[in-house]
Amino acid sequence: MPPRTTDSAPERRDDNHPRPDQETDTESSAGRGSERAGLDSDGAGAEAGPGGDAAAGAGDGSRPDPAGGTGRGHGADPVPGAVGTAGADAPGRAARAAHGTHDRLRAESETGAEGERDGHGSPPSGNAGDAGAEGASRPHTPSGNEGDTGSEPRVAAMRRAADAGRRWRAVHLAGCAALLAVALTGGAIAFGGVGGGRAGAGAEAVSAAGAPPAGVLARGDLDSGIESLQKHLRAQPRDFGNWATLGTAYVEQARTNGDPSRYPQAERALKRSLELDPGNDQALAGRAALAAARHDFTGALKDADRALRQNPYNERALCTRIDALVELGRYEDAAEAARTADDRRPGVPVFTRYAYVKELRGDVRTARDVLERALEAADAPGDIAYVATALGQLAWNQGEYKTALGHYARALAADEDYLPALEGRARAQAANGDRAAAVEGLEQVVARFPLPGPLVALGELYEDRGADGDRAKAGDQYALVDAWTSLARAGGVNADLDSAMAAADHGDKKEALRAARAEWNRRHSVHTADALAWALHVNGRDEEALPYARRATATGYRNAGFLYHRGVIERATGNDREARTHLKAALDLNPGFSPLGAREARTALKDLEGAR
Repeated sequence: MPPRTTDSAPERRDDNHPRPDQETDTESSAGRGSERAGLDSDGAGAEAGPGGDAAAGAGDGSRPDPAGGTGRGHGADPVPGAVGTAGADAPGRAARAAHGTHDRLRAESETGAEGERDGHGSPPSGNAGDAGAEGASRPHTPSGNEGDTGSEPRVAAMRRAADAGRRWRAVHLAGCAALLAVALTGGAIAFGGVGGGRAGAGAEAVSAAGAPPAGVLARGDLDSGIESLQKHLRAQPRDFGNWATLGTAYVEQARTNGDPSRYPQAERALKRSLELDPGNDQALAGRAALAAARHDFTGALKDADRALRQNPYNERALCTRIDALVELGRYEDAAEAARTADDRRPGVPVFTRYAYVKELRGDVRTARDVLERALEAADAPGDIAYVATALGQLAWNQGEYKTALGHYARALAADEDYLPALEGRARAQAANGDRAAAVEGLEQVVARFPLPGPLVALGELYEDRGADGDRAKAGDQYALVDAWTSLARAGGVNADLDSAMAAADHGDKKEALRAARAEWNRRHSVHTADALAWALHVNGRDEEALPYARRATATGYRNAGFLYHRGVIERATGNDREARTHLKAALDLNPGFSPLGAREARTALKDLEGAR
């Protein structure tokens, strides 16, 4: 499974308003489904201190964040992260809006044409309230098998209706060309604007002088909400609050639609908000989410801190701060940030982030308990899909495939198009022995969003199957990873970790090492340590790789891939006893962690046992 980050969890929409009645550490938040997570005061397990030299860090894009094109074309709206505040800003702010001709013209040029759409032909996931992080960060997944344990009838119906695998090879090759075209020509020029499809579906009328109706974005109709914001800002070009909302909406659109060309336009909208009202916390929090989605976690932390100095209760800033600290490998600080966020804004976004911090430090039981409580508190479909998917991935990491399939079924019952659940279900199906359903599901996912994690997973399934033409099919998937990397970098996204992980096994090994070193120089997380260790190994530098492999597993994070990498490197350095221990641990934990890696682990372990 690709590295899993906290990835934008749904937020409430009032994060720009302080809560003077917020409970203290000793009080519990009752009612409205928002019990506190019960964060501990000391944390479990050893943690690295602040400053980024932690032996482990958080995953980087478990859902790889969509990268962005240059976005200079008309209507290009780059975007990562999440949308929390919908509608007008705090009372009185709309009164500052002016109607000058110059500002209107500028608003028209910056918001893009009315009715534009992402051009991908697929509607957003419906979770417009996510708290932006990288996105990427977390997963995207395939449709699954009707016979899956716990599958709901509507999920099975969706699967039957899906045209699985239709012209998959043509789609993949055409997608590769399209992605490269986006990287070279500037995003929406190649794909079109934000138009087409169900334009205006569910959109509410917006008067020339009025703000977009509250809840347009939060209901999940993201494209229509963006259209409403654009229309409003043409009439009220000095409404800094809605410029900030538009910027974070673009960020969310990039994440949900897999379209990194939205990032530059998000940047322009947020910049406009800050020009109109320097230091406003909404725009600073949006800019933090944008930086995190671009994998600039140092910048994300800086902007989140600035936003919180203006408004300590800004939920998006609180969540992005946790994300940034996790991704920088600063676990102790991340745990403290989660406790602070829980005191100020308890709810699903904070609970899920706290659970991930605990998981990365080996406390799977607490992580599961917190997620289960979060799921009980969730009522919006987007929240349910998000938390159930997190539970599914946690179960998959522990080799509990039937449990994982049950969680993914619940997620898809809430939102049948939720890509992280679709991808996770396919991976669980593969690990559980249903390779045909897994291939079908991943083909559907990558046809819609060709992102590195599912592309590599599908390529490896083809290689493992070994039918006629499968090697060529696998090659197509790996080529698309290179196309995505180009697109990501064109949109200002740092894609070195994604590039290093894919290239080490399926690409240019020297480039894998370059990228892994570059990422390690920026941040010290368990995922960057593992990526650097493996890149050094495939380049024949095992003695140099071993300390990084040990560092990747030092926090107790239960990740079979990390254990497999460490065991292989230990074997190459003559540490046979340790190699047997870690290869066996990988297979005991999650025997289906990778179709190719698991097979190689079994072979290596058999050879080691035979040599005793």
